[in-house]
Amino acid sequence: MPEGPEIRRAADRIAHVLVDEPIEEVLFAFPDLQRFTPVLSGQRVLEVETRGKALLTHFDNDYAIYSHNQLYGVWKIAKRGKMPATNRSLRLALHTSRHSALLYSASDISVWPRDELGMHTFLATLGPDLLSARLEWQDVSERLQSPRFAGRSLAALYLDQHFLAGSGNYLRSEILFCAGLHPKRRPKDLSRGERGLLARETLKLPKRSYETAGITLPPRLAATLKKKVKGFERRRFFVFGRDGRACYQCGDKIRRDSIGSRRIYWCPTCQPES
Repeated sequence: MPEGPEIRRAADRIAHVLVDEPIEEVLFAFPDLQRFTPVLSGQRVLEVETRGKALLTHFDNDYAIYSHNQLYGVWKIAKRGKMPATNRSLRLALHTSRHSALLYSASDISVWPRDELGMHTFLATLGPDLLSARLEWQDVSERLQSPRFAGRSLAALYLDQHFLAGSGNYLRSEILFCAGLHPKRRPKDLSRGERGLLARETLKLPKRSYETAGITLPPRLAATLKKKVKGFERRRFFVFGRDGRACYQCGDKIRRDSIGSRRIYWCPTCQPES
């Protein structure tokens, strides 16, 4: 599933071709949404916003399209009239005179009056967005100390969108590695220093991933590996997807486990259990 940085980058691409442009044609694949075609056709897009892994396309008539990529959804941008070659099912299309923003394979799409978005079941319960410019590390530290979250394992907490919106499998593993914390540890058992470091890494890693199109490694290490390692997926992360390989910091072998049916990776030396 795409995580916060990937959804934000998709929103940037969509905004580049849609914002301030009149939407000449709207296509919904789902019959229950087709009644909104005349409502949105001819309107201008004001903003393309992300809230965690959800994407909101805001129109100047005070409506918004909510979409969530879930596991398989993907946005594609194309020149108007030149549809991408794909076997995926088209679920939503927004056409301007020059471009098309196309959502494939997603099933979680709805249309809302903008002033009612707070009533959306998913949006109403989201925690702060990891990539929000207003979110400070002190805010994350406070949430870690909240009775609602402090007694849970970090592995569970960093997948919970009520805690922080936009985190997912790879960010969870990478954040905990960079903070030097074992996935089974709990916020209430952390020292003040550990909690502060975790809060800072919680904001730093998603921002780096957004800026680098999915790389969580620091620039110097990423540049070095690019010369030595073939394949983008093999040189993106500290630990995620690297089970059995040497840790870049200590040389120990990265381990993989399954917690709550989701895979997680860590270094037993850099992230001791206690």
